[in-house]
Amino acid sequence: MLDVLGLGREAESVYRLLLAHPRWRVRDLAEHLAADEDTVRGALDQLFDLALLRPSAEHEGELRAVSPTVGLQSLLARQQADVEHRLRRIAAGQVAVAAILAEYSDQTAAEEAPEAERVIGPDAIQSRLEELAQTLREELLSFVPSVPSVAAAETARRHNAELVARGITIRTTLRDAARRDPVAAEYAKSLTDAGAEVRTAPLLPPRMLIFDRAVAIVPIDPGHTAQGVLQLSGLGVVASLVTLHEQVWRTAVPLGTVARDRDGITPTQRELLQLLAQGHTDSSAATRLGLSERTCRRAMAELMERLGARSRFEAGLLATREGWI
Repeated sequence: MLDVLGLGREAESVYRLLLAHPRWRVRDLAEHLAADEDTVRGALDQLFDLALLRPSAEHEGELRAVSPTVGLQSLLARQQADVEHRLRRIAAGQVAVAAILAEYSDQTAAEEAPEAERVIGPDAIQSRLEELAQTLREELLSFVPSVPSVAAAETARRHNAELVARGITIRTTLRDAARRDPVAAEYAKSLTDAGAEVRTAPLLPPRMLIFDRAVAIVPIDPGHTAQGVLQLSGLGVVASLVTLHEQVWRTAVPLGTVARDRDGITPTQRELLQLLAQGHTDSSAATRLGLSERTCRRAMAELMERLGARSRFEAGLLATREGWI
């Protein structure tokens, strides 16, 4: 069961036995597992390398099994860090590829317009958005993972009202955190007041605008939005982004309602369990979900009470057994 954490079958068996029988020696473990002592020593070496065994402070020269609450959570956190590192490298690769595509498109005279164009600077970006809004005919789709400033929110409300008056359909997806934050809630209300359809989801991709399912605006680097945006018009790329928006929109919850699935938990609670199972701390999970750390801890405490769990590690196991994650 723990092979996903890098433990072999023998290592997991030895680890479980040492948790139950801390003073067992290699010979005891080998006899119980019906294995040779070299196999057991190999498993012990693997457990030590994974920091699941540490020198005993009570019995010199012996090792002790580290509590699963500490050891396994640490393994999960390291794996999560590795995944995030790979994701950052992939994101950097995507930015590099997009830049090359933009340069290549500029150099290709046969193309009437580039499929990827960089737009740099707040004024240039605002001008481009105004041009795209002016030519909009049917639909505007968007992800808004973070709430803009009060001034930007008012500008967005005014522009959305103008588009709706022209018969444009607007579908905007915010993070669930917008339901709890007063500034975000006011921004969400301004969107609905302007005639936009608004839903929320626990997690969102980076900010994105799609005009008439033909042109998409995305940040060059989601972590550093000051670098500018990419205007994408390639059919394949835009179609993929539209599909992504539709998938999120189908599972997102309309503003003003609270959805609970068949297990009686909300999408945010399910995402919280998944993040903690992946090794996120309360702080990092709260950041990903747009919650305060206090709210995140309170939500986890409620889930643990419902599951009858005495620790977060046990809550993860019970949630998995219940099919919640």
